[in-house]
Amino acid sequence: MAKSPAMAKSPEMDGVELEILWSNLIGIVTERAKALQRIAFSPIVREAGDLACALFDQRGRMVVQANTGTPGHINSLAFAGAHLVRLFEGRCEPGDVLITNDPWLSAGHFFDITVLTPIFDGEKLLAYIGSTIHHTDIGGYGIGAGARDVHEEGLWIPPLKLYERGKPSAMLHDIIRHNVRTPDAVFGDLSAQVSSGEAAAEHLITLCERYGIDDIEALSDEIINRSEEATRNAIRKLKPGTFHGEAVFDVPGGEVITLKTAVTVDAETGSIIVDFEGSSPQTTTGINVVLNYTHAYSTFAIRSCLNPDLPNNTGSLAPIEVRAPVGSIVNCAYPAPVNARHVVGMYVPMPILKALHQVMPERVLAEGSGAVWTIQIQGRKPSGEPFTSSMFNYSGGMGARAGKPGPSATCYPTGVAAVPIEILEAAMPIVFDRKELRPGSGGKGRMPGGDGQIIQFHMRTDHAWLLNAVPSRLERGPDGIDGGLSGAPGRFLVNGKPVSEAKKLTMQAGDVVLLETPGGGGYGKPVA
Repeated sequence: MAKSPAMAKSPEMDGVELEILWSNLIGIVTERAKALQRIAFSPIVREAGDLACALFDQRGRMVVQANTGTPGHINSLAFAGAHLVRLFEGRCEPGDVLITNDPWLSAGHFFDITVLTPIFDGEKLLAYIGSTIHHTDIGGYGIGAGARDVHEEGLWIPPLKLYERGKPSAMLHDIIRHNVRTPDAVFGDLSAQVSSGEAAAEHLITLCERYGIDDIEALSDEIINRSEEATRNAIRKLKPGTFHGEAVFDVPGGEVITLKTAVTVDAETGSIIVDFEGSSPQTTTGINVVLNYTHAYSTFAIRSCLNPDLPNNTGSLAPIEVRAPVGSIVNCAYPAPVNARHVVGMYVPMPILKALHQVMPERVLAEGSGAVWTIQIQGRKPSGEPFTSSMFNYSGGMGARAGKPGPSATCYPTGVAAVPIEILEAAMPIVFDRKELRPGSGGKGRMPGGDGQIIQFHMRTDHAWLLNAVPSRLERGPDGIDGGLSGAPGRFLVNGKPVSEAKKLTMQAGDVVLLETPGGGGYGKPVA
């Protein structure tokens, strides 16, 4: 992940001093992110790492991120932190903790709750520490795509104070507790976010005292300015021009989505514009994407190809502008449903990589399976006690690279891990009959795409149960690149019959669910 920003001489700060301070900042946020992951209640956070943690300066600029997390959370957190700082400017006091899950201000759906802690040394504001994690439940429809507008999807928390001068907001806590299915887990995760922020605050105050720093503003200027200039210099080395890419894929319910990008490289200013004009319009199911989330995966795709060792902060994101028509599938307008926004959002890098193949073919990869297949289950245990599972994910194969095969059963671009089946079987009455690779599903090529996987499960219950499932690429597999062949499309079967529904499914005791995730596309013509 991010390395030292001491990449050029600066008259304002000695490079050695900057290296020491930078390493300390990385340590603070990374330590807190890992602690947050360890103590989280939600398995998707604790086991899969579906989280982000970052430090912000007084102006709301993301200065440094933790060395763990997912692109959709990390880069969306940059926007969420900036919004919260702006909205509460001059209104924060020691002990306050800010919160929101507004999809258009943060990470794109209600499940991702952002918590931002102002860091005070006495009465002096030093900075902010923020985190975004995926919560087990937020009420409403659940993780699936079946809601018809955003208000059916769960509890909307506007920008508010979760704590005021160290005391919990009793009214907000009561509202949250009475609107979620798993209040103990939700508040356990919120407590983990708050406590990790408090610990980070203590460490930052100690750092400032140790090095005689009144605040981090001069340091953040140095880091952000150097990061931006380094990113612009990397862009200046590219071939200028406008390059086009397109990705086509089917989503739950069988609807076909098209993402079109025009990637314009300006080698003179060192900037890139990604324009999604011509992409599909927003839809009536919950797969719509807010611009923050589109921006997060667009910048991730570009920066991964440019120089992945550069720090990821407000400075390195500044040279990349992302545009999309309001009302499009990647810049949806209120009140569009968004809870399964990852189904489209995780395909955002695919057309960008196809465009960048015309600029730096050795650094891109072929299309992969795209969005992880997410599952959420509600039902009753054999005892009759109701339960709601956390979301769990399964990936397909990753696209091949110019010099390496695509990894099998690997999440790209999200990077989340799979929750171990032992954890899931211990948490709810689910039994996994199969979990294995899907041989031959990766596309052939000079470098083959990665294989998908096969997962089969049933529920250990005598009661009917509900299944939220959002598989994609059931009709058309991932494209190969540079002459490589496509990967195999996926299959989603219930009792041996194909199913593609955007809505929540009512299942019966004894029903068997089979997932066969897509394989990745190949790179280059197959060798005879």
